[in-house]
Amino acid sequence: MVKMDENYDKQKMLETLVDPNVSMILLELEDESKESSYLAEKLQISDTEIKERLAYVIQCGFVRINLDKNKTIFTADKEKLNDIMEMDENFSGVVDGLTELDQYLN
Repeated sequence: MVKMDENYDKQKMLETLVDPNVSMILLELEDESKESSYLAEKLQISDTEIKERLAYVIQCGFVRINLDKNKTIFTADKEKLNDIMEMDENFSGVVDGLTELDQYLN
């Protein structure tokens, strides 16, 4: 369970998670870790832009970066993401919106 007294601003995190520029990356990480090159090609943005968009969620441990043989791999901490979403009652509408966005994009 995520403790809300951790070193991040809950409101800022929620705003970051619902930002379309961040949520589209998180949707890709929903099922498994992804290489930066895959994300860059799929989303048509640079590796640097991916890191910039995810900076706050990475800083707060919601997404991890691993380097493996000169490959950058992003992994979402699903438990931590689920915990913060469950703690915010207003987040259910956002989750519904992201689900619709995911269905539209696929």
